[in-house]
Amino acid sequence: MRPGMAIILALAVLGGLGLGSRPPPGLLEGLGVLALTVLARGRSAGWLPLAALVGVTVGLLLVRGAGLSEGLIREDLSVEGRLVAVAEEAHLTRLTLEVTACHPLAEGRPGCDRLRRVRLSAFEAPPMQSGERWALTVRLRPPAGFANPHTFDYEAWLWREGIQATGYVRREPPPRRLADAIPGLRERALAHLERRELPPRAQRWLAALTLGAGEQLTAEDWVLLNASGTTHLMVISGLHVGLVASFALLLGRGAARLATPGRWRLAVWPWWLAGAAAAGYATLSGLEPPALRALVMALVGLWVASGRHAPGPWQGWWLALAVVLLLDPLSAWRPGLWLSYLAVALLILAWQGRPRPREARGWLWALVRTQLLLAPLMAAAVLLAFARLAPAAPLVNLVAVPVVSSLLVPLGLLGWLLAPLPPLSTLCWWLFARLAEALARWLEAAVEWLPLWLPEPALVTPLALCLGLVALLWVLPGLTGALRAAGSLALAAVAMALAPSGIPQGQLEVRVMDVGQGQLVELRTASYRGLYDAGPRFASGFAPVGVLWPPGQRFDDVIVSHDDLDHAGGVALLDERHRVGRFLAPPGETIGVPFTYCRAGEGWERDGVRFRFLWPPADTETLSSNDRSCVLEASVAGQRLLITGDVGRRVERAILLEAEAPVTLLVAGHHGSHTSSGPQLVQWLTPRHVVYSAGRRNPFGHPHDEVVRRFRAAGSCQWSTALDGALTLRLGGGPDRLVESLRRQPWRWGGVGADCLALESL
Repeated sequence: MRPGMAIILALAVLGGLGLGSRPPPGLLEGLGVLALTVLARGRSAGWLPLAALVGVTVGLLLVRGAGLSEGLIREDLSVEGRLVAVAEEAHLTRLTLEVTACHPLAEGRPGCDRLRRVRLSAFEAPPMQSGERWALTVRLRPPAGFANPHTFDYEAWLWREGIQATGYVRREPPPRRLADAIPGLRERALAHLERRELPPRAQRWLAALTLGAGEQLTAEDWVLLNASGTTHLMVISGLHVGLVASFALLLGRGAARLATPGRWRLAVWPWWLAGAAAAGYATLSGLEPPALRALVMALVGLWVASGRHAPGPWQGWWLALAVVLLLDPLSAWRPGLWLSYLAVALLILAWQGRPRPREARGWLWALVRTQLLLAPLMAAAVLLAFARLAPAAPLVNLVAVPVVSSLLVPLGLLGWLLAPLPPLSTLCWWLFARLAEALARWLEAAVEWLPLWLPEPALVTPLALCLGLVALLWVLPGLTGALRAAGSLALAAVAMALAPSGIPQGQLEVRVMDVGQGQLVELRTASYRGLYDAGPRFASGFAPVGVLWPPGQRFDDVIVSHDDLDHAGGVALLDERHRVGRFLAPPGETIGVPFTYCRAGEGWERDGVRFRFLWPPADTETLSSNDRSCVLEASVAGQRLLITGDVGRRVERAILLEAEAPVTLLVAGHHGSHTSSGPQLVQWLTPRHVVYSAGRRNPFGHPHDEVVRRFRAAGSCQWSTALDGALTLRLGGGPDRLVESLRRQPWRWGGVGADCLALESL
């Protein structure tokens, strides 16, 4: 390979990723001009990067264009396909379906034949398993997820998994099985493993380590691996594929030495044997993205190690990156890709030009040095990707990496090789089970001593930067030991001095969370933290409040406007996982936990912010549940927040004499329903900002077009969690500030009145 071609190819692929994911105007014309330029220069070497650029761009554009048509939302569709994943949760079954045929049942609807992969929920479904072909009647919607700060991005996960629509299976007509699953070699291996008498944890770890069956691991396994920083050991990675390739190469070269003692070093077939063994093992493990990435890296590594017209280490690194992204462009959105390539890049930096270790002592020091160099850089990368830090990881990996790579994986694979000889296979797996249990106890002890740390969001980036710089100080050549030590101490001092930026005295931070068709508002001052409503709980049992914060948070107050499930659905989870000072709710409601009544006229003050209830009155017997809603007003430095729950227009008129005008931020009543936000309320309060807490494409049409027009006529800036994601505004900080949204809508950032363009009804 010509020097520099690998990096040019990789940069071309990365350019294709950028163009395909965010296509600019005139993209096709620009690609045409680029092709003509390459043609005019007459250099054949330019065609390969150009083909890579165009191929990745077009591939991503096709993925983007294969989504569900807006005209098919909530329409009955008939789909056929193969199940690639089945997960059961009580009465709910989660399905991932590779679609082979799709058409709408109603006439005159757009086609859906471009759909290739969908994720479905099936309630009380018949027995299903991966590999089966089914005919289903479904209702679908475009991929979507909640957008809240510092939480799992479900929509991004759907994108990188290639899922083009989500929805549910209709019960009528009932699902129909078209063909049974044909078990492959991997499925037969898993079935064989289930028949063996192994401890449950050893069986799960053996399946994950040797077959890439990460779905066998339980939630408790993942919690332990995350907390100890050893998740990378439980997926099919370059370590596992490399071990198989090395073993095959060792056998092949040994056989070549016996067959041709004088020319065994020149034999090529052992390298081909090693590559074939690596490919076979990666295929056996399912050839999922981590296994595919490991296979490509192993094959390029074998080419580099062979020394026959092979690229150098950095050329090989760029080439492997380009090939992986060419084969699976969506893997660019998987953090694991960049974590693995970052680790390999650091190893190249750390060992390039150094002599090969000698004897046991030299190899032991090489292992220790490698782990110590990897620890800070991997910690920085994990911090940026997952906002967590495993303090025990450096110590744990010094033991776990050699145990897994030198003992567990070889014993597990040897057990499979000796499967035709059950006594020997049983002995290998018995040893595996004992070592796995000992390693698990070591991980548990380390995690108990140094538990997983979830830093404040504001600390994640600066901490990651400090850790990354420490790693570079010790990896980059040419630096003296004194400079490295002094720099490390200085960076450690900076990291220890970091403190999250709090909310100043006399300010109120209001955050309307994106929880779908429901409501949850977080209220924070310098020393106070409260919630207005607890979000919904859906038919599947999922409550969004369960993923907004890690367990153990402290809330001074949780105000539940009333007991409808879209407002009180997360109360049980808040009570179970967090520390709540008091729950407040209207008289006559039932929220499942003891609570204090919210009553008109009652209030409190914290850090210069005044909170008070404007509704309900003491006697609520004659009121509906909606009209009992707690109406909360908060004011600071002449700016005001008003949250009205689900009260109707009659109650709105009753509270106008108590409410202070104008209002800086109004959380629209009843999610923007036409039963709330009446003309008197809008004209009297003239809110500067209005937020609708509503679900994307909700079936109720919230916010109602009449309400949108009413606020538009009043000059209000209108926002919706359905489109904008979570919305944050800080009151009391001087001039009225622009609302911060997690999803930036293009119409808000250009044109006249860029931050206040009207929001049309859904």
